[in-house]
Amino acid sequence: MSLKDQITADMKAAMRAHEAARLSTIRLLMAAIKQKEVDERIVADDAAIQQIIAKLIKQRRDSVEQYRA
Repeated sequence: MSLKDQITADMKAAMRAHEAARLSTIRLLMAAIKQKEVDERIVADDAAIQQIIAKLIKQRRDSVEQYRA
């Protein structure tokens, strides 16, 4: 099972469990993946998805640091 399939399955599980925070996070990730695929006209593989996840985590950590400062 690819990483993209796993994320999609997690999104469906979050919908069924009515977990709003988890669902919105997964949707944000899916949107970032789709944006990269459209911008670069590629199909994101596991390595590309891991890079996207790392980038999003870094952005959130930087936002927290700026908020605290």
